[in-house]
Amino acid sequence: MEKKNIDWENLGFGYIETEKRYVSNFKDGAWDEGMLTAEANVVMSECACVLQYAQTIFEGMKAYTTEKGQIVIFRPDLNAKRMADSAKRLEMPVFPEERFVDAVVKVVEANKAYVPPYGSGATLYLRPFMFGSNAVIGVKPADEYQFRVFATPVGPYFKGGVKPLTICVSDFDRAAPHGTGNIKAGLNYAMSLHAIVTAHKNGYDENMYLDAATRTKVEETGGANFLFVTKDGKVVTPKSDSILPSITRRSLMAVAKDYLGLEVEEREVYFDEIKDFAECGLCGTAAVISPVGKIVDHGKEICLPSGMNQMGEITKKLYDTLTGIQMGRIEAPDGWIKVVEA
Repeated sequence: MEKKNIDWENLGFGYIETEKRYVSNFKDGAWDEGMLTAEANVVMSECACVLQYAQTIFEGMKAYTTEKGQIVIFRPDLNAKRMADSAKRLEMPVFPEERFVDAVVKVVEANKAYVPPYGSGATLYLRPFMFGSNAVIGVKPADEYQFRVFATPVGPYFKGGVKPLTICVSDFDRAAPHGTGNIKAGLNYAMSLHAIVTAHKNGYDENMYLDAATRTKVEETGGANFLFVTKDGKVVTPKSDSILPSITRRSLMAVAKDYLGLEVEEREVYFDEIKDFAECGLCGTAAVISPVGKIVDHGKEICLPSGMNQMGEITKKLYDTLTGIQMGRIEAPDGWIKVVEA
């Protein structure tokens, strides 16, 4: 299929409408067969549950063109499982995991002309999401739902190369103990908007959220998990019931252990420990790893030894290895790569 006439190498990280998306509706206790459609607009009641009570969940993932020219998706089964967990927590019907993967594949196949070529730095971003669609005025779960998947080509998260970030310790809480911080609910991101706007106004790139109960332990940012490297080369990530189980973070920990031979540890990370780490990164779908060079706690600066000019040594190895797997330059573990087009 001939590619669209897009300036791939100068593509931003934003929405571009593509030709097809997948839609399935839940009504009378069951999901319909689902279909691809050219209609990008959603029409619903002004009293739809999603508009009144934010009953919505989503996922984010990417399709890539590999070095060999294959179109692949990275670990969509884990996105399917995480969305199922999110649905259960918000009293929504689970969209079957095998149908989730099939729907994502169908959307990529239908929009192959929008999958950026290898070497462009761009990818096809995929957004599966679900919401309560029928009118609900009393506080209760919806009876009807819509599951959708759309695709949009996006450029690299970093324009002009990777530059270490400066982040601040937030005065706001991202998630409460026993709350919804461990699922990918839209309401979690709405909660973080004021905090990130405030951080940007004050000259910071992102927030570091501490645990809401004691404000002594590191949790995550508004949209990424933390990854730390100790001075003796151990890779450490925070453990908490109120942070999102990042697929990228889990993959990086496997890469650290199985490909790089590093010791890895998932545990509670106390804020007081940060000054003793050698490297810090934020991991997620968009950028894989965003290096952190400086953390500011109400005027007190903690400067990571890795510095403000480039990724730390181990962070760079993790980044290069995982992106190498995604792009087909390095052999992937079994089940990590879903081939859409050979």
